[in-house]
Amino acid sequence: MHQANLRLTNYFMAKAKKKSSNNSNVIAQNKKARHEYFLEDKMEAGLELQGWEVKSIRQGKVNISDCYVIIQNNEAFLVGSQITPLNSASTHVVADPVRPRKLLLKRREIDKLIGARDREGYSLVATRMYWKRCWVKLEFHLAKGKKTHDKRDDIKDRDWARQKARVMKSTAR
Repeated sequence: MHQANLRLTNYFMAKAKKKSSNNSNVIAQNKKARHEYFLEDKMEAGLELQGWEVKSIRQGKVNISDCYVIIQNNEAFLVGSQITPLNSASTHVVADPVRPRKLLLKRREIDKLIGARDREGYSLVATRMYWKRCWVKLEFHLAKGKKTHDKRDDIKDRDWARQKARVMKSTAR
């Protein structure tokens, strides 16, 4: 009896893992962030959005390539993201595509971010926007800027890994 329950538990856990690995819930990514910054602590926050913004996000009209998170008056805001309004949006709604959007974080999370930003010199860089059930979530990282030589080292490492994979593939044949 115990083994049967264990097998069922493993079966359902495997199903749950398969669902979570699906990347179809990603709305937008900031691929430049990994090149420009050393990304450290990852955090997740909800976004306070207006109705027209949600409709535009469903259509994929989002750009987060140059956005970052700021903290003002103990509240976190996403700055620099662009959500393009739809042509069919209401005429009575004033749509500002680059307005700062409030992030939904707990007080202790905001305090941690303030401490890291002020004491250790970190920036808060948005890396990904995605759906989590019916909510739009933002993934952002505590990040430190890379110098030019750091970027060159990353490019060299990437090229070496690519060459190594080619050699291993050709010798395996």
